[in-house]
This record gives sequence, structure tokens and C-alpha cells, in this order.
Amino acid sequence: MFMLSTFYFLVLVLTLADIISGGPDKFKNLNKLTWVFIVIIIPLAGSVLWLVVGREWGVSRQQMGSFGDPRRAEAAGFTPQLSTEAELAALDREIERAEKQDRIRRLEAQVEEKRRAQG
Repeated sequence: MFMLSTFYFLVLVLTLADIISGGPDKFKNLNKLTWVFIVIIIPLAGSVLWLVVGREWGVSRQQMGSFGDPRRAEAAGFTPQLSTEAELAALDREIERAEKQDRIRRLEAQVEEKRRAQG
């Protein structure tokens, strides 16, 4: 009997902790306060209802800040989806910049060789 009441109490506490610690995106059908009252009034059935009907098991909106999240690109000043023409133009600019840097390196090397030859 003690084990059953301990299990009963543990389920109640864990369910309430899950409800109270959850953000607004965790609730599927009712709000947080309503779920707390349901679990307190009918503890075991309320806990089962919370796990089956009330809790959102999908990806949390708070966890969408990972790699590839469009909000990260917007915050960094990048446009998240470029058209093919825009992508090609960006690649052309990058190639042009790389070619200019390569030319500068070659010219600097030539100037350095001339200085060595003169001095």
C-alpha cells in the first residue's frame, strides 16, 4: 500500500512540475492554470490526461535557435533564401574579390623581388 501511494504521489509531483516548468508552446489544448487545477482535482486521471491529451510532444519553439534557423541568418544580416540569380551574383562577387586579393599578393611579391634585386 505504501508503494502504491508513493507512486501515486510521485506521478502527481512530476506531472505538476512538468506543467509548471513548461513554456506556452508546451500546452496543446488548455492553458497552464487549467491543467494544474485538473491534475490537483483528479490527480491520477489528470496526469494521464496531461500526458496523452494536453502536452505538446513536438519540437519546442524555444529550441529552434539551432544551426539553420532562419532567425539566425536574419540576425546576422543575411537573407535566408536567395534566388538563383542572387546566389550567382554573390558567387561572382566572391570570385572577383578572391582574384583581386591574389593579384595584390602577386604584385607585392614582385615589389619585394625588385627591392631585393636593387638592395
